Order: sequence, then structure tokens, then C-alpha cells
Amino acid sequence: MPITAVTGAASGIGAALCQQLRDAGHQVIGIDRANSDINVDLSTAAGRQQAVDQVLQRCDGVLDHLVLCAGVGVTAPSCGLILAVNYFAVSALLEGLADALGQGRQPTAVVVGSVASVQPGADQQPMVELMLAGDEAAAIASANQAAEPSMAYAGSKYAVSVLVRRQVHDWARRGVRLNVVAPGVVETPLYQASTEDPRYGKATRSFVAPLGRGSQPAELAEVIRFLLSPQASFIHGTVLFADGGMDAMVRPERF
Repeated sequence: MPITAVTGAASGIGAALCQQLRDAGHQVIGIDRANSDINVDLSTAAGRQQAVDQVLQRCDGVLDHLVLCAGVGVTAPSCGLILAVNYFAVSALLEGLADALGQGRQPTAVVVGSVASVQPGADQQPMVELMLAGDEAAAIASANQAAEPSMAYAGSKYAVSVLVRRQVHDWARRGVRLNVVAPGVVETPLYQASTEDPRYGKATRSFVAPLGRGSQPAELAEVIRFLLSPQASFIHGTVLFADGGMDAMVRPERF
């Protein structure tokens, strides 16, 4: 029975994935702020360490799969919180659980990024280099000073994709495949909150994929399950866009 840890397990993509994995015979260790197997606050260093410690205890140091779905969007209370959850929690759990994954059977890890990672200017934000340097205090201060939630979100998703791609050799040496899935619109509570936000609601509602709809959490869960599976055995260090054509629509000549 594969052992799989999933953050953001209580809702959205994470909840759909947990159900699919359990139906497929996985032992799932769900992580979220509440209503999960491990209830912690991933926006804090203490919460991240608690998550790592409790996962290692539950899996006895051997983990087959890790999926990092937890994230917050532009309606978060602060730009710094966006970075804390979307980047620093991911970085901490990847680092803290890498050795356990190295002991797993056909081990894989998947990070949920976003098509927002290719938003023009996201890669040029000062907060990005601070995130990649591991300076959480400075990165959060930079994000809060800029006070641009949409750019903080895009920057956090860009940075986490770079983090994954920079580690392909390290993770390959452990025998672990590591990839990013980049959704577009997913019909989750997070997306619903964005559509109702007075600042971003109109733009969010009008940004429609070429397929003419948003995706359902279960559809993204299926993509993640593919990346976890032996059928994806030679996919490593990839950012897989599952966005209904949004990336192609915005930048057709770049890929």
C-alpha cells in the first residue's frame, strides 16, 4: 500500500486527490489547517516542522509520494502570507521529507504551481530572488511593501517552479521524481473568493481558457495521479500546464 502525504487536503484539489488516492488503495496522510489527519498552520516555521515531524512519525520514515497542494490566493490577508504558504511551506516540506521519499517505492513528489507563474513581470520581482535565497523575513517584507497581491501570487508560483527545476540533480540522486503541475482556473473555494473580490473579481471572471470553462478539482487530481504513476516514469523537473490552453493563449510562441 503506497503511503502518500498531501497538503491542502481538506478542500479543492487536495480533497479530490485524497479521495482518488484512497479509492486506489493508498494510505493517505492529509495535512491542512483543520479537518485533516495533521492539522497545522503551514504559514509558520513551527507549523511546517510539526507537519514534517508528524508525517515522518506516521510513515515510519518511509514515504512513497508527496503532493503539495496547499496554497492561498490574492484574497489572502497580506502579500507576505501568500509567500509564506505558497513558497516557504513548499520549500520546507520538500526539504524535510526528501530523505523519507528517498526510502520509498518508485517515489515521486508533485508541487501545485499555477499558470500565473508565467505572468509578465513575475520573474523580475525582488521578492523572487529573496524567496530562492531562503530569506523569508526579507521576502515577506518586500512583498508587503509592494502590496500587489496578484504579483505576490504570481511571484510565489514562479519561484516555487524555479525551486523544483533547480533541484533535478539532487532529487534524481535520491531516486525521486519531482514535478510541478500548473493549473489555470480550478473551480475551488479559493477561486470563488477571487471572483467575488472587489479588486480582482472582474478580471478573474473575464480570464477564460480557450476550452471555455474552468476545470474541476477532480480533473487536476487525475493529472497529479498521472505524475505520481509509473506511466510518468521519465517525467522529471517538468512544469506541466493543465490550464485549458491559457498558457498557449497568452504566449503562443514561448514554451
